Amino acid sequence: MLIIMGLLLAGAFILQGLFGFFQIKNFTRNYHELRKQGKVLIGRNPKKFRAGSLILMALDGTGKIKEARIMKGVTVFAKFKKIGRLHEKQLQEVAADYDYLAGFDRLTRRCILDAYRNYINFQTGKMEAGAFDTSVNLFSLPLLARLNEIKNKVLLKLGS
Repeated sequence: MLIIMGLLLAGAFILQGLFGFFQIKNFTRNYHELRKQGKVLIGRNPKKFRAGSLILMALDGTGKIKEARIMKGVTVFAKFKKIGRLHEKQLQEVAADYDYLAGFDRLTRRCILDAYRNYINFQTGKMEAGAFDTSVNLFSLPLLARLNEIKNKVLLKLGS
């Protein structure tokens, strides 16, 4: 019985990792598509157990939004969807217009405002160095981090 539960748990972690890989692939594809249109601004509203969101906006040199896409959801099945209402709008005006922002759901609003904050930090040179780090540490992925925790617990018990 314990072996079956262990195999099911390991299978669940492997599936999570696989689905996470596909979600990262989806992000990469959308990012590169938007990158062809200009600089890409990212806004996020991460959550652990509730729906989180991530927005990608292609901007021209003046801050006009050429295209915007958002991914919202709790699971790894979330995909990016276009936000047509932001097309050809000035990011600065959108972020400053409370009534316009009120037309979006809470997750989208928070992402837009986070993206605007990142835009201001970039324009003023206050962007943190970590924001430019595009490398991915494979060992920080949730699946491998959890497996590492399990390994450490097992080693701790064996050492006792």
